[in-house]
Amino acid sequence: MKPLISPLYLYRLIQEVKEKLFDSFGSYDNVRMYLERWHDSNGWNYQNFQLFNRDDGKIDVLKTLNGMEGELLLKIAVDLGVATPDYIPMVATFRNEIKSSYKTAYQTFEKAMRDVEEHPNIAVGLVNSALESIIKEICKDDRLKVVADERNTLYDLAQNLLKALGIYPNNSLPEEVRNIASGLLKIAHQIEKLRSSKTYFHGKADDDKIVNDPLLAYFTVNSVTTVGVFLINFYKAKFPPPMGNQNNINPDELPF
Repeated sequence: MKPLISPLYLYRLIQEVKEKLFDSFGSYDNVRMYLERWHDSNGWNYQNFQLFNRDDGKIDVLKTLNGMEGELLLKIAVDLGVATPDYIPMVATFRNEIKSSYKTAYQTFEKAMRDVEEHPNIAVGLVNSALESIIKEICKDDRLKVVADERNTLYDLAQNLLKALGIYPNNSLPEEVRNIASGLLKIAHQIEKLRSSKTYFHGKADDDKIVNDPLLAYFTVNSVTTVGVFLINFYKAKFPPPMGNQNNINPDELPF
């Protein structure tokens, strides 16, 4: 049974997706080319949605989006970076957080999102790598005093970072906070184990179990984005980017 999606929610989402399409692609022709990438048909017997035209021959974006199944519309919204709180809510936020400051992680994550439907096990391995990249980048900050070790896995990296941020689970923390921190480490550990034992990243025999359900991949993606956004923002709050020394400004270099 397909989950019911509120018509009001879909109506609002259609408006946001339409606006994002033109912000991203600029022209009707470019929007059409993008939406055609999502179009799937089998002769006259099946098509996942219909591309409607206006009287002037340009694509009727509102009518085309309105004719889509809710699930497909949500996938397009996620791909465009539109916030979709009833689907995988942290994806858009996560993308915005890592796009400029964590470029390797961003590229890896984008590849994961492209693979999540057709190659779920690859997506799981890639989001593990994306989270590793983020933590490694944070740990380069000398103020954290983390000793780099290239052999460290996601679980090792998460332990090192939580210690540096002062939220490693120990008796100095309130019990509730300690339990939450332990849960975060368990998430990192299980994602790492999933990558090692249930994907093709480490090589598998024919009868080994592999993650082949996109829903499980989405679940893992959402876990990574939630943990990633928290770690980035907690780090930025505790270790704000150092302000430049304004006394060193050369007046001759000012643009006025």
